[in-house]
Amino acid sequence: MTSVEVPYSIACALPTLMALDISNEVGREVERSGLADGIAYVSPGGETALVRVSEREDGFFEDLEALLARLAPIDAAERERLLAMLLGARTEQVPFADGALCLGRWQRILLVTLDGAACDDWTVTLVG
Repeated sequence: MTSVEVPYSIACALPTLMALDISNEVGREVERSGLADGIAYVSPGGETALVRVSEREDGFFEDLEALLARLAPIDAAERERLLAMLLGARTEQVPFADGALCLGRWQRILLVTLDGAACDDWTVTLVG
């Protein structure tokens, strides 16, 4: 039997919303950097993606998808761009201290796409 490491953990996969939990990967980048304290700026690669720090709870994602459908109907032209504009900055800033991310007990770093397509393209810039 062979085992493989899955690089990302799917937080949700809904018709119009996909979220990947990238907390562990960002944490590893912070550890590898050798920096003790600073801020990690996590940015999405895709145009219709954004990064958020949030609790990873199923009900939250279902509620969020319903809210987004009310804000911009699913069949609206340029829906993903409109939602990205309404949701604000696409990049998230996460502090780190002693080489570890400063997240709350249940907080996770989520890479969210607003069109339901999987996107695993992101970058982290560390300032310390």
